[in-house]
Amino acid sequence: MSEDRSWQGNWRIRLFERVHERGYNSLTAFAEARPAVPLYLLADELGKDDIAGAQVLSGLLDEAERHKQVTRFVRDVLVRELSESLPDGWPTLMDDENRFEVAQALGCWYGHIPESHQERAEQAMAALRANPPPKGWRPLGPDDELLRALLPDEEV
Repeated sequence: MSEDRSWQGNWRIRLFERVHERGYNSLTAFAEARPAVPLYLLADELGKDDIAGAQVLSGLLDEAERHKQVTRFVRDVLVRELSESLPDGWPTLMDDENRFEVAQALGCWYGHIPESHQERAEQAMAALRANPPPKGWRPLGPDDELLRALLPDEEV
């Protein structure tokens, strides 16, 4: 078993060095080239033993805040969580097991987004419960039409 060195040293510098080594000028550009890929897989690609998904999330949020694209970040994280928890898309049958999978995806997403967007996230989750997306719906990126309707850009 290998040792996890994710939090040793200056992980922010290490993270951005890895992004630049792969030819990207930002972590956001790196992530956008891999839409719907879960955060932990992005981290593995950048450094299996020394980059963590939480670090990728933090870096993406920092960039989103600097560029006033936090709502797009929030949608992007939702896409990645849904991709991880519901790889076959929105369940066709909402039985207990599938309800749990949906709740887990939405709960993880909610836990990853900034407080400034949590009220809007609660509204989006309520809308998804009240009017579930089509069976098999699987957003492929943050610009998905349904996601943009649920979480429209409102950056200041």
